[in-house]
Amino acid sequence: MTLETIITAYAITFGWAIVGSVSMGIGIVIALKLFNLSTPRIDEWDLISKGNIAMAIVLSSIVIAVGLVIASAVQP
Repeated sequence: MTLETIITAYAITFGWAIVGSVSMGIGIVIALKLFNLSTPRIDEWDLISKGNIAMAIVLSSIVIAVGLVIASAVQP
C-alpha cells in the first residue's frame, strides 16, 4: 500500500463519518418532531422533566431506531 492509498482511504472514511453524523442529527430531529406532532395532547419533554421513565424509554427507543436505520443506509 502506498501513502496515497492510505490517505484516500482515510478521506473516504472521514467523509462517511461526516455524512453519517449529519444524517443522524437531521433524522433524529425529524423523527422526534413527527412524534411530537402525532401526540398533540402530550408534552413529552415536560413528562420527562417530571421523572416519567416510560416516556424517556419511548423517546430513547425512537432515537435508537432512527440510528439503526441511518447506520444501515449510510454504511459503505
